Amino acid sequence: MTAIKKSSVIQENKGNAHISCPVTFVMEKIGGYWKPIIMFNLLSGTKRYSELKRSIDTITEKVLIQQLKQLENDGLIIRKSKPVVPPHVTYELSKAGKDLYPVLREMAIWATQHGESYQPQFTKQMADFPERE
Repeated sequence: MTAIKKSSVIQENKGNAHISCPVTFVMEKIGGYWKPIIMFNLLSGTKRYSELKRSIDTITEKVLIQQLKQLENDGLIIRKSKPVVPPHVTYELSKAGKDLYPVLREMAIWATQHGESYQPQFTKQMADFPERE
């Protein structure tokens, strides 16, 4: 069996991209399909795990758990659990997560302006975009 390299050119290049490009840094934190959706759902306030799962019904439990852990590790959300049976776990945006409100809103505005066939639906959803706290 071949040994796995501890460092590779790809990983080194990714590290250098974070240093040289602030957009790459942000995309590493909030990029992907599910993270912006999770964060959007938390813009309206604290939610229990089951509320998040219901509001993003197409996400699998495994992926939701992975994405929540990554967002927590990156300091964008706060996980609070109470030692009761059944477990009472809530998620909310941290200060750093809340600071991304303008970014998420501008992404939604851009989608509304350039979404072509989705424009009516996006425009309707923009009416539900939470006001900034």
